[in-house]
Amino acid sequence: MSPLDFKKEEKRFYLPPSHPVLANVPEMNFFMVEGEGDPNDPAGAYQHAVELLYALSYAVRMGGKKRTFPIPDYHEYVVPPLESLWWSCGSTAPACKKDFRWVSMIRQPGFVTQETLSYAQEQVARKKPHLNTEAARLDSLREGLCVQCLHTGPYDDEPATLARMHAFMEEAELLPDMEGSRTHHEIYLSDPRKTSPDRLKTVLRLPVKRR
Repeated sequence: MSPLDFKKEEKRFYLPPSHPVLANVPEMNFFMVEGEGDPNDPAGAYQHAVELLYALSYAVRMGGKKRTFPIPDYHEYVVPPLESLWWSCGSTAPACKKDFRWVSMIRQPGFVTQETLSYAQEQVARKKPHLNTEAARLDSLREGLCVQCLHTGPYDDEPATLARMHAFMEEAELLPDMEGSRTHHEIYLSDPRKTSPDRLKTVLRLPVKRR
């Protein structure tokens, strides 16, 4: 059996077209870390959150693969891409990045439980004691009706793509629906350490409701 790869199995959520489209996003499970501050600060909370999420996710994957931890119904899978929810003072596009608030997250297969997370936290705490493993949680997110679009280029150029998404919403008689955990969502398909800014691919997603 081939490893589960959400990017291939659920292309409608991970590889939308470069023009805005509607999507009804079902409930998914994630390792999550919540924080605030400039994501570009190399010593900031966001960078620590990203390191923690990847460390935990790979601990689960390798633990199940090597059978070092009993994970019922485990099957091989590809660690999904990093995702983040963003907001600040009621706005999804704050002018100052230090005012960002965020939930950084990596999706987990259905067999991952709280016990699985606890195992991963123990493993990561031994290998990377500088990380606060207790900052991570396992939680679910159901976004429901959204407008999404594939943005290609630097992160700072996202406003142009978001403007096209808002124009699509206006034509389709849709309204933003930023309630609770429904907020500006990004999925990072490219590694910014290995990809030139003009080739970065990011899924942008905005929750909406019908008028």
